[in-house]
Amino acid sequence: MSFITRGFSGRSRDRDERLPPGQTLVEDWPVLSAGPTPDVSTDEWRFEVRTESGRHEWSWDEMQALGVEDVTVDIHCVTHWSKLGMAWRGVPLDRIFEEVETSHDYVMAHSYGGYTTNVPLDELLDGQAWIAFEADGEPLDPEHGGPARLLVPHLYFWKSAKWIRGLVTMPTDDPGFWEQNGYHLHGDPWTEERYW
Repeated sequence: MSFITRGFSGRSRDRDERLPPGQTLVEDWPVLSAGPTPDVSTDEWRFEVRTESGRHEWSWDEMQALGVEDVTVDIHCVTHWSKLGMAWRGVPLDRIFEEVETSHDYVMAHSYGGYTTNVPLDELLDGQAWIAFEADGEPLDPEHGGPARLLVPHLYFWKSAKWIRGLVTMPTDDPGFWEQNGYHLHGDPWTEERYW
């Protein structure tokens, strides 16, 4: 008989090292939304960045012209599911912020439909975030955030705002929708920053 109680054995030797603590692998990614799915065509879609010094806007075609990248990343939902090695296509936030100047350190992501989430600006740059249009080789379905969503894979997936329409820079880290309702301001899956 062991003197160590079950649960103190640590990670299983066959557990995938890409899987953060408390997460379970899924084949399909579940659809979770905080409201109705907006119907936004690519003809109507606009993306805007507002800073303390002005406003910058891109149409669908103008966004695509900034340069689309293929990336393969893992995604992790606060509700304990993860999907590993997902192929995405999108425009890196680095390209967008080449045209934008700000002294602010934070942004609020705004979605069609009214959803918001806050993210530190430095976590959107240096190859860490994209405006994504495709996942697993297909255009994003509306229920998964199409036509475009923010993709910030190193944070819990609620930070990857569906139906993205813009970013507003902020001098302070003000909470967005889920953050006002008890979710962590930051959302790192590796340290399980799920709730306040």
